[in-house]
Amino acid sequence: MILKFDFSSSEPLYMQLRNQIVIGIGEGKLKPGEKLPTIRALAEESGINMMTVSKAYQLLKQEGYITTDRRSGATVARKEMVSVSDATLKALRICVSELRLAGMNKEEIMALCANVYEEGELK
Repeated sequence: MILKFDFSSSEPLYMQLRNQIVIGIGEGKLKPGEKLPTIRALAEESGINMMTVSKAYQLLKQEGYITTDRRSGATVARKEMVSVSDATLKALRICVSELRLAGMNKEEIMALCANVYEEGELK
């Protein structure tokens, strides 16, 4: 999985990393049990601070997407269902509201959602 960071974005780097890993898991690019790079290796490879990577990994662990162990490092969690956070639901509400304000009706929004879902279909 290739990570891309937008250093000029207002979105914090740890959230960019977290989001890309969640997308990778959701799209099946990262499989349950797959080992993730160490904090140090990922920081060096991507050119970001180790504390930034650590913060992203801590958040992913807290959300149940990864597990960590001192000996084996970070791995993608085998857990299939991760609860949807209030923040995720809030972000979805904002997106739907923005689409409505852009003039889209329910059917168009649902079709758009279906297209996005199918683009990331687990293979």
